[in-house]
Amino acid sequence: MSSPRTPLVPSRRSQAPAGDDPFVIPATVEQLLLVASIFWALTANRPFFAAVIGAHSLAVASTWGLLLATGVLLVAMHFALLALLATRLTVKPLLALMIVTTVIASHFMSAYGVFLDPSMLRNVLQTDVLEARELLSPAVAVQLSLYALLPLLLLWRARIVVRPPLRACGVRLLALLLAAVAMAGSLAVVYKPFSSLLRNHKEVRYLITPANYAWSLASVAATDARGAARPRQAIGLDAAAGPGRETGERPRFVVVVVGETARAANWGLNGYTRQTTPELARLGVINFSQVASCGTNTEVSLPCMFAPVGRRSYDAERINGSESLLHVLARAGVGVQWRDNQSGCKGVCDGLPSETVATINPPGFCAGGRCLDGGLLHGLDERLRRAQGSNLIVLHQLGNHGPSYFRRHPPAFARFQPECTSDDLSQCTPEEIVNAYDNALLYTDHVLASLIATLQARAGDVDSALIYVSDHGESLGESGLYLHGVPYAIAPAVQKEVPLVMWFSDGFRRSAAIDSACLQRRAAAAASHDHLFHTLLTLLDVRTSLYEADWDLLRGCRSPQRAAG
Repeated sequence: MSSPRTPLVPSRRSQAPAGDDPFVIPATVEQLLLVASIFWALTANRPFFAAVIGAHSLAVASTWGLLLATGVLLVAMHFALLALLATRLTVKPLLALMIVTTVIASHFMSAYGVFLDPSMLRNVLQTDVLEARELLSPAVAVQLSLYALLPLLLLWRARIVVRPPLRACGVRLLALLLAAVAMAGSLAVVYKPFSSLLRNHKEVRYLITPANYAWSLASVAATDARGAARPRQAIGLDAAAGPGRETGERPRFVVVVVGETARAANWGLNGYTRQTTPELARLGVINFSQVASCGTNTEVSLPCMFAPVGRRSYDAERINGSESLLHVLARAGVGVQWRDNQSGCKGVCDGLPSETVATINPPGFCAGGRCLDGGLLHGLDERLRRAQGSNLIVLHQLGNHGPSYFRRHPPAFARFQPECTSDDLSQCTPEEIVNAYDNALLYTDHVLASLIATLQARAGDVDSALIYVSDHGESLGESGLYLHGVPYAIAPAVQKEVPLVMWFSDGFRRSAAIDSACLQRRAAAAASHDHLFHTLLTLLDVRTSLYEADWDLLRGCRSPQRAAG
């Protein structure tokens, strides 16, 4: 019996077009872009709509007209931007990427009150794996499941309708024209309230999602491209050792500890209701109680505080494109070293000796790839023993880096209870968050006190000094804000006011002719990151035309002979 033949022609069922599949959605590129733009306007821009409404009442019809016109503007703007980039081949991967990133961006904006400006985007891009892991809490997964899962599924099932090239170009141009008309019409409606809002609060434009992170990412890329095209500009070419260094005095050793996210409001020495600095309080340090930071994030503050002109004439491109104080000091013969327990020196130590605590891996301080700040002191006594001439070591702390404040200190320092022990601050009460933050400050106090003890133990051979200053502050839920990074012009005081502490060995105080009583009085007056550059030039006895006496915290608090020298 012969077997049945296999038909050479497929059946009608196998020839059915993809469009007959109920699980395939035929769509043009323009339709996908329009749907995505509408979806983001409705789901990702609540902070922006809230800023637009401001004091307007929802009970008034004109407010709803304002919201409608604003929504049309957002849809038309995002559609136009996407239409300039997307093609038939790239539209699906582009939208898939943006669906995920937009959900994550809008989550952090709503949860922490951050603005996705270029400075914040640069911080995001430089976030290491450990920091990212702490930020990616279960709440992010919930948001992704709510706002990304279904859109991604629909996008996957979409089949792009193919048009002839000329017709496709014509349709795209017509779509862009209609988007431009919609933008112009909606702008005519909202111009008056918008012009007032953006004139007084320019930072509000960084609440428009996803345009905010797309624009900021492009801005960062352009800036980095310009910076990569030219080397850092040398500064302080005339830097030289001062007369004190030429007289063969004892070794001079200055330690600068750059704190992370420590705010002045919770600093015990500033009169905080809790004593978060008990060990420093017993050591008679000089505490500056009114200190303003240069920025509200590390990316801005760190290069700024080591620049000759900081916040008072802030120019990010100039600061990031120039050498830092460390290069000036090295040029004058000072031994410079950077030791990091965070995300790097942000260009401040480029080309100079540097190391990380994780690489050193001191026993008892590192676990899971993250090290406690006590590891910054490892081997310091040996450095002091071998010290010659003038030396500067910068210790860059992990400090109070959030949101995982409880991970920043050993269990023995969890004195304020109950403490938030979650990476997701929304899972903790305000009291628990503050307790965890204050416990991390207790540990910083201990690290600084231990450092002073190490310096004091070598005071018979080395003249030493310590400056501790935080890079920026932190919001702990005040006005619905958490963490930091709010644009400086509108940032709350808790993100801009930071601790600053000085300590000098007796030998250093004598050799630099410092009047401690005078400096204690000076410490009650206003100061800022702008003072650090010029004060360190004096402490390390380096002469350069970059020095500005008005920004030296020691000015007027040294003997006339030494100050003139």
